[in-house]
Amino acid sequence: MGTGGVGRFLMMLQNEGAGGGSGGGESLLDSIKIAVLPIAKVFTMCFLGFLMASKYVNILPASGRKLLNGLVFTLLLPCLIFSQLGQAVTLEKMLAWWFIPVNVVLSSISGSIIGFIVASIVRPPYPFFKFTIVHIGIGNIGNVPLVLIAALCRDTSNPFGDSEKCSTDGTAYISFGQWVGAIILYTYVFNMLAPPPEGTFDIDNETLPLKGAPKNDGSTEQSPQTTPLLAPKEEVTQKEEVISTESNASRSWKIKDIWAFLYEKLKLKQIIQPPIIASILAMGLGAVPFLKKLIFTPDAPLFFFTDSCMILGEAMIPCILLALGGNLVDGPGSSKLGFRTTAAIIFGRLVLVPPAGLAIVMTADKLGFLPPDDKMFRFVLLIQHSMPTSVLSGAVANLRGCGREAAAVLFWVHIFAVFSMAAWTILYINILF
Repeated sequence: MGTGGVGRFLMMLQNEGAGGGSGGGESLLDSIKIAVLPIAKVFTMCFLGFLMASKYVNILPASGRKLLNGLVFTLLLPCLIFSQLGQAVTLEKMLAWWFIPVNVVLSSISGSIIGFIVASIVRPPYPFFKFTIVHIGIGNIGNVPLVLIAALCRDTSNPFGDSEKCSTDGTAYISFGQWVGAIILYTYVFNMLAPPPEGTFDIDNETLPLKGAPKNDGSTEQSPQTTPLLAPKEEVTQKEEVISTESNASRSWKIKDIWAFLYEKLKLKQIIQPPIIASILAMGLGAVPFLKKLIFTPDAPLFFFTDSCMILGEAMIPCILLALGGNLVDGPGSSKLGFRTTAAIIFGRLVLVPPAGLAIVMTADKLGFLPPDDKMFRFVLLIQHSMPTSVLSGAVANLRGCGREAAAVLFWVHIFAVFSMAAWTILYINILF
């Protein structure tokens, strides 16, 4: 019995998948190769970025990496999204893809619930309870999945078929969910990472003055928040001038004031970022047949613009990986999280969250929510639950004053994600094929 099991396992290793018959499955070696090689490519390019940023080469210093990140975020990534999503999307497809943004929301909810449970067990240092929840709950649904799909589809032996269709469909599916991810990031994450009542995450530093704290002479120091007290008077004078004019003018002023209030309150400046604008434009233009033929088809008069975006978009993958590898050169830094909390975040994000995501996607498939016979669609949904912590959450953490701890988490999560992503990809490919 045992010998027969070993024999069957060895025969499966030797089988190259050609004689899979009606099962059509991949051999174990093929599955490992398909899953591990893209991760190996990602790791190689990140290592080159790490080498370029090291003190021995120093071609990518911190200022250079900042410029490279800015170039990727404001130009290369939007170009990739616009060209790939615009070519792939139609109004019918957008209606069929409705579960992608829902999956992003469910991923954040399930991840945050797991993060809350882990944080309740581990009990991180005082100001970092919500920080722990967020860094377990919010995964990277943009850059890393795009890199993984590009590396996977580049191989002609990939299980999804034609390399070009594989890349176009995968990029379109991932891009279609990014706008929801950005809203979650700059609303939910932004509020969750608010500083504690002490006003800073560096609670050991007792030399920081409190807002409105009394000086030695008994007077109170005016904080920046209390200085613009003249603003209401200016608003009153503006309202008096408006009332003295026509009623139409007063309405226009009210609309402007409401828009300015909403713009500030809803953090629209943070939400409306270049990749989101590119996604909205691509969906809007791609959903209208006339505009799609005018811009996105190869013989269209304006296709030169799309083609230019495609050329620029191809540079996104190597640039983001070089920048990501370079960012790891600083190491984990002086984090206050401690080994226990950092290990819990890594374990929660890379080990506990993906099974919950697998259950969500399989349930949606059984309920008929997913397009039939589209394995790339299902694969994208699955990897949305299996990615490391979002790099952009580190940018939000930096804004909120806990950038050092976020950098430490991102460093270790991305190191271990090389192995976890390979393992989950092998599992997903074996489930799908």
